[in-house]
Amino acid sequence: MNRNITPDGPPPATGARVTPQTRELAQRLSGTDEILLLWHPEVERVELSVLDLATGAGFRIEVAPADAIDAFYHPYAYATKRDGSYRVEREERMIVDV
Repeated sequence: MNRNITPDGPPPATGARVTPQTRELAQRLSGTDEILLLWHPEVERVELSVLDLATGAGFRIEVAPADAIDAFYHPYAYATKRDGSYRVEREERMIVDV
């Protein structure tokens, strides 16, 4: 599956806007986490996108091309190295007591 996103959009699994240039290099599930490795050739950038499918929380970080596959398999280790350069995005959910 080739998912495309804009550099400022939400993680791909949330139905983000698409650009034809962005390429999905790899995708995997780890528990409830969906991990995508994306390449943006128009800006020569590799991006790691992580989305918790259960909670809707996620983040995206830019990774060096040489570190891409390692970041793909160890996304949380790379997220902590980025000194807050990632952001958590969460879908709003409401709990209704019936």
